[in-house]
Amino acid sequence: MTILVEHFVSDSRVDEKKVIEERDDELVLDGGFVVPKSKETDAFDAPDMNFLGHSFRDYENGESERQQGVEEFYRMQHIHQTYDFVKKMRKEYGKLNKMEMSIWECCELLNNVVDESDPDLDEPQIQHLLQTAEAIRRDYPDEDWLHLTALIHDLGKVLLLPEFGGLPQWAVVGDTFPVGCTFDSANIHHKYFKGNPDINNPKYNTKNGVYSEGCGLDNVLMSWGHDDYMYLVAKENGTTLPHAGLFIIRYHSFYPLHKAGAYTHLMNDEDRDDLKWLHVFNKYDLYSKSKVLVDVEQVKPYYISLINKYFPAKLKW
Repeated sequence: MTILVEHFVSDSRVDEKKVIEERDDELVLDGGFVVPKSKETDAFDAPDMNFLGHSFRDYENGESERQQGVEEFYRMQHIHQTYDFVKKMRKEYGKLNKMEMSIWECCELLNNVVDESDPDLDEPQIQHLLQTAEAIRRDYPDEDWLHLTALIHDLGKVLLLPEFGGLPQWAVVGDTFPVGCTFDSANIHHKYFKGNPDINNPKYNTKNGVYSEGCGLDNVLMSWGHDDYMYLVAKENGTTLPHAGLFIIRYHSFYPLHKAGAYTHLMNDEDRDDLKWLHVFNKYDLYSKSKVLVDVEQVKPYYISLINKYFPAKLKW
């Protein structure tokens, strides 16, 4: 059978009907990307296993070399992500003096990056961005800001490249968490925090630490990485994305919060509203990872139109 979906073509500024093949248990999106179809609805259905045959975010299966590498990554991250380190990184990278380029140029640059902290992904990063964006676009066709947020949410991973300082993996990727307060047990591989110097600082070792209850996440320092960097880039370059989009960019790796419910005592009402959108986004970010690749050139015009809508032509990075 076939279904009709709206397909936006930026060059002519007109909508056209595009016929897309639909299989009984799969949806084939515009870029040729196949996603599981729910038996109850036409929406995206999260699979049970990743392409390696493991549960998603499986950090306990230590049999493979890849899993052992992921655990070593978190050991290094938990030791080195301190309050002072985060302040230093935010000061340095907040200057936005590394490069000037467009959003799409950054998407292409990200092809050179592989995230060693992710046990579910070994494809070029641009494929993960487009897989996430296309799956969201199918279920939320009217929320174009969410499509673009999905496309750009990982662009901060360019911090791994020499042009941006070539930071180590533990300073760029992986789950994020607040610094300046107690490291909650919900953090993956929590045992390695015993090597973090902040453990020995009494002012960082209470539930609130240097913060106050309900202060709002905008006032909380998060472990440094691609999330916070891309948030700074988007905000300082004057994006018109809604606040929820910036919230998703900054906290999409904050799994202790949006998966385990930790650190909620630091949130304010605006955070709680934005968290609803982050929960929507996270299903697609985590479960759309696939070995089936998106046809980049086919979907590029649509995403270029969104970039032009919400961002300037060139950004400082």
